[in-house]
Amino acid sequence: SHSAMDHQPKFFENLSGAGKAIGVLTSGGDAQGMNAAVRAVVRMGIYVNAKVYFVYEGYQGMVDGGDNIVEVSWESVSSILQVGGTVIGSARCKAFRSREGRLQAALNLVKRGITNLCVIGGDGSLTGANLFRSEWSGLLEELARNGKIDAEAVKKYAYLNIVGMVGSIDNDFCGTDMTIGTDSALHRIIEVVDAIMTTAQSHQRTFVLEVMGRHCGYLALVSALACGADWVFIPEYPPEEGWEDSMCVKLSENRARKKRLNIIIVAEGAIDSHNKPITSEKVKDLVVQRLGFDTRVTILGHVQRGGTPSAFDRILASRMGVEAVLALLEATPDTPACVVSLSGNQAVRLPLMECVQMTQEVQKAMDEGRFLEAVRLRGRSFENNLNTYKLLSHKKPDAELPKTNFNVAVLNVGAPAAGMNAAVRAAVRVGLTEGHKIFAVIDGFEGFSRGKIKEISWGDVGGWTGQGGSILGTKRTLPAKYLEKIADQMRTNNINALMVIGGFEAYLGLLELSAAREKYDEFCVPMVMVPATVSNNVPGSDFSIGADTALNTITDTCDRIKQSASGTKRRVFIIETMGGYCGYLANMGALAAGADAAYIFEEQFDIRELQANVEHLTEKMKTSIQRGLVLRNENCNENYTTDFIYQLYSEEGKGVFDCRKNVLGHMQQGGAPSPFDRNFGTKISAKAMQWISKKLKETYRKGKVFANTDDSVCLLGMRRRNLVFQPLAELKDETDFVHRIPKEQWWLKLRPLMKILAKYKTSYDVSDSGQLEHVAMLRKEAETGAI
Repeated sequence: SHSAMDHQPKFFENLSGAGKAIGVLTSGGDAQGMNAAVRAVVRMGIYVNAKVYFVYEGYQGMVDGGDNIVEVSWESVSSILQVGGTVIGSARCKAFRSREGRLQAALNLVKRGITNLCVIGGDGSLTGANLFRSEWSGLLEELARNGKIDAEAVKKYAYLNIVGMVGSIDNDFCGTDMTIGTDSALHRIIEVVDAIMTTAQSHQRTFVLEVMGRHCGYLALVSALACGADWVFIPEYPPEEGWEDSMCVKLSENRARKKRLNIIIVAEGAIDSHNKPITSEKVKDLVVQRLGFDTRVTILGHVQRGGTPSAFDRILASRMGVEAVLALLEATPDTPACVVSLSGNQAVRLPLMECVQMTQEVQKAMDEGRFLEAVRLRGRSFENNLNTYKLLSHKKPDAELPKTNFNVAVLNVGAPAAGMNAAVRAAVRVGLTEGHKIFAVIDGFEGFSRGKIKEISWGDVGGWTGQGGSILGTKRTLPAKYLEKIADQMRTNNINALMVIGGFEAYLGLLELSAAREKYDEFCVPMVMVPATVSNNVPGSDFSIGADTALNTITDTCDRIKQSASGTKRRVFIIETMGGYCGYLANMGALAAGADAAYIFEEQFDIRELQANVEHLTEKMKTSIQRGLVLRNENCNENYTTDFIYQLYSEEGKGVFDCRKNVLGHMQQGGAPSPFDRNFGTKISAKAMQWISKKLKETYRKGKVFANTDDSVCLLGMRRRNLVFQPLAELKDETDFVHRIPKEQWWLKLRPLMKILAKYKTSYDVSDSGQLEHVAMLRKEAETGAI
């Protein structure tokens, strides 16, 4: 059992970096979000009174020394958050591979007293760092023998601590759900696919897209899921013998079904079952020879590494950077070198070499043709992506489908959220595969009461993943006043189960329907809710469909506004975000955009706090960073309105800075869904439909479905590391119904991060970090937030 000691919270203000020096470097291929990680390491390091050094040009700079290793200040990393790539440079380095080179690197570090390294790179870079650490004491002894350093230095700098962060767009590193840069690379791929879709639609063309991933099919697989590609080739899962025939049959069937567009995605490392490469050219030639279709190849290449990092990558990298500094502060000679990573939305530390070994195991399995094993080793989220893709992309012939005679209705409720359509598509296709008839309800509960309901087929939802808004139509109306009419419609159409995709109104609506079960037998059927709302305010789930897209919209807009402000200097912007009473968008938007403050309802504030913020900005204007950004949630305080705060700042900042305000409004609900929302929507909705099938079997008695227990009305949510079905009745106690938010919200724990990175003194509970976990253990648990 745990001792009492374990339960005392651990606060980071009690950890000091005084007397420590941290070197930060980026190595290997660049990835969007590396700068956000560098910024977080620098600021957190300085915050805890350590010295922080940039090592320019990766290991090459460490070997060359001189101006390549420079102490940095707080301002050194301002305005890099929104920049892709890495501002401190990354180079392939031959010298560091030799002991000679590492000897020189050790000397350069010792001269500056640097014994803590934070390495941001791929598995090669991290393996190199680990070797360097194991040789360290030997290197120092050799330097002392050669008279380069004195015996005192050998003692003083006896140990090297290393913490890694994985920056790699391929997401090819085991033990981490998402590597820094993966989400941004998916953004680039999806932007291209969306653009190609429109031209391909015009000409009835077939497109073969080649995406990066020499040894890992993650990008290919997830982008295929996110755009509903017809076929995908990845190294971990080669197609079966005779794939040429089956692919051509599928493409020609699609044409016959009036589908104007075929998209085939090929990972650059794709192979067949004999380990022979499958190239995009080969695929194109095949389609042209066999089918005579007009076919084009597009190789995305380095576009995927470019562009600005997505909101997800900025938040991921900022969290990792802060975690990395904590890990360095707590490292001892006996702790193994670790990588910090996310599992679900929880920060974890893993032994670096365990991750590297696992990553190498995957490659070995592929080389030896053990492909099922390779997929399993990639982890559960990869496996799920593959299974979901297989489920949704290939329509089985009707003769092969089971017939259950169950009818399932799908509806959207609440405000539109990007990703709703992806969720509807997945529900429809999984439902049909399970043998049910699927009915689409138009315009939510209100449309339901008016009989706006129609059967929907596999082909009807083709191309829906990339569409924003809600194609079925969605309304905020609650069912209570239409109970009689909705019950009639359920009876008339013989509906045996309900799937509701929506926000807080969907939650309230299902509570009303389950309360009405006493009166109406029609509502005694399995009902499931899939959370979809930009506000992310639904109890029972850490994320809701649509919130990631909204966050990206907010982040992009803030980037533009910051850019306009850096031209005029001395300007502070006040930006109002949506979210109802839920501060998720304001808080996470502030973290992703590098804001100075975020006002939210969950953390009460008063005039003294506003005053302190103004003073903080006044101080900031004296530095080289002459602009400020403040986010305000629309309902954070009924008296301190956006206008009030704007006027207060304008008055108090007179002569020091001027002020502008911006209300973002409904643009936060629109736009094409982000890769995260497409995939989260697809996966969670597929899982919800499978639950419906299971419940229908359980509750089918004597020729009818009858379900009236609490566990037959559930919400499927993502909790920490797992997707879980929770009875709505149990979630009631967790809900603040007046303000339409959950009573406890995980992201409030990240609130101090934003304050630290904006240079406010704050308290930060870090009790969660610090336990070293093991890779194998992670595998079993995590059904995670990686998309």
